[in-house]
Amino acid sequence: MRRARGGWRWGNGERGWRDATACARLLAPLTWPRLDTFGPGTLVDLKWWTGLTVGQVKRALTAIGPTEVDLGGTTGLVSPGDDDAAVVDAGDPVEPWVALLPSLYSTVMGWKERHWYLGDHGPALFDTNGNAGPTVWWDGRVVGGWAQRQDGEIVVRLLEDVGADARAAAEAEAEAVAAWLGPVRFTPRFPTPLERQLAT
Repeated sequence: MRRARGGWRWGNGERGWRDATACARLLAPLTWPRLDTFGPGTLVDLKWWTGLTVGQVKRALTAIGPTEVDLGGTTGLVSPGDDDAAVVDAGDPVEPWVALLPSLYSTVMGWKERHWYLGDHGPALFDTNGNAGPTVWWDGRVVGGWAQRQDGEIVVRLLEDVGADARAAAEAEAEAVAAWLGPVRFTPRFPTPLERQLAT
């Protein structure tokens, strides 16, 4: 594919499309598998994922026709016809859960607009290139980070007060991770500020 006057051309240029059609064709394979896994996404997410301009993304979305959902006042997008997957009944009971996710994990890095699950913890948990370090999750939000010390101990630090149950669950999960890793040691290539503090 190459850029040509008046639109994009594919292959040897035997056929050309206007920008909206070309971007829609580019956006669909890049975006919908991503939205199926990480959706809903926002316009900013789609621009970030694809590298297209905002205008190109908007024109492509008009051609594709995604389903819009409300993300607490922000417009989210899901795959066409997949709006049921984005509906969560706040009254449904969910058991408390904890997770220690490793560096660069896709769930941590899957969105450009991360405040809804990251809060103000980005500076401690991301390096200067935007790489996520190890994170502690509690009930669907990032609440802290963790690191492995040279003796194999997994050290957790919570960055907000989420209660004694969450702390106990995170510490138990850290012990489980340490047992699972056993003698394996790893050294982060790009440690985050919190990793540097915890690993010493």
